[in-house]
Amino acid sequence: MSDPATPGRTLFRFAGIGAFWTLVGLAFASQFYLSSTLLGRAVTWGQAIGYSLGDWYVWALLSIPVIWLARRYPPEGAHPGRTAAIHLVAALVCSLIYVLLRSLVGVVHSRLLDEPVTFAEVFRPLLVKTYPFNLLVYAVIITISHALEYYRKYHERTVHALELEKHLTEARLQALLRQLQPHFLFNTLNGIASLMHSDVHAADKMLVRLSELLRLTMHHPGQPRTRLGEEIAFIEKYLEIERIRFRDRLTVEFRVAPDTLEVEVPSLILQPLVENAIRHGIEPQARPGHIVVEARSEGPTLLLFVRDNGAGQPAGGFTREGIGLANTRERLRELYGDRHRFELINAAGGGLEVRLTIPI
Repeated sequence: MSDPATPGRTLFRFAGIGAFWTLVGLAFASQFYLSSTLLGRAVTWGQAIGYSLGDWYVWALLSIPVIWLARRYPPEGAHPGRTAAIHLVAALVCSLIYVLLRSLVGVVHSRLLDEPVTFAEVFRPLLVKTYPFNLLVYAVIITISHALEYYRKYHERTVHALELEKHLTEARLQALLRQLQPHFLFNTLNGIASLMHSDVHAADKMLVRLSELLRLTMHHPGQPRTRLGEEIAFIEKYLEIERIRFRDRLTVEFRVAPDTLEVEVPSLILQPLVENAIRHGIEPQARPGHIVVEARSEGPTLLLFVRDNGAGQPAGGFTREGIGLANTRERLRELYGDRHRFELINAAGGGLEVRLTIPI
């Protein structure tokens, strides 16, 4: 099946070749005009441009097979000696063809000016004056063609490497997300199991809420990012389960700025932070627990906070982070590199504050 973009691409390439040789012709026309003026043999701009473009438009025509040869026989091929011999013969033949074609152009041009000359009168001086120079032009065309081809291959390799890096990052994020989901599920099931013998009705309600939460998760499985509004909806479902277990001991306050709800954030970024606040801040103490989830934007960044009123972290920090926090830290590193901040600090009024800053 033919590529529909091929004719347009080919036409664009021919237009580029024509534009390149036109610029070369105009540059040499300027040099010819100035040198002729300085030597006292003044010519008009029209004559200089006509003569120069006559030279270089012949090369524009010849450059097409020369470029084909350059692509067909690159210097890094399997037989460099044969490639060099082919290009040497091609350069000699191409230089001769140039003299022949340019002589024909000269004859036609002379007749248009009503100053006819014979083919031999144009051919002999051109052969002597331009043949060595033509070999150099052939070499320049080959060099430029190889340089452009090397750049194209380098660009393709760069794009391919970026694609591979992107796919690798996505694969790592998928693995981290799969690691987090079972961890969250097992912890929830453990909470349900702890209620089975003391409060069957509460355990049953937790199972129902868990099924709703899992159904919500299946709507966007494996996505590395999601809207903050969807993440808040997910965490509210999760907290419904925890409120059943803790009853009146757990209160949660959301301080989410409306302009942040459409901002993209990593999927399941809040759940492990809230779970960590419940397990290490609320669960160990007998007094009522309070959690604050806050989100606001500051310029090009989004600030997320999860605070609890527990004991906070010991002096020197935690000796070992759990799966949830370690997983969150790794996912943020994969998604944002050095463009994020993830901090655990003791809040001024007591308890632990997890502070997260990510680019919008």
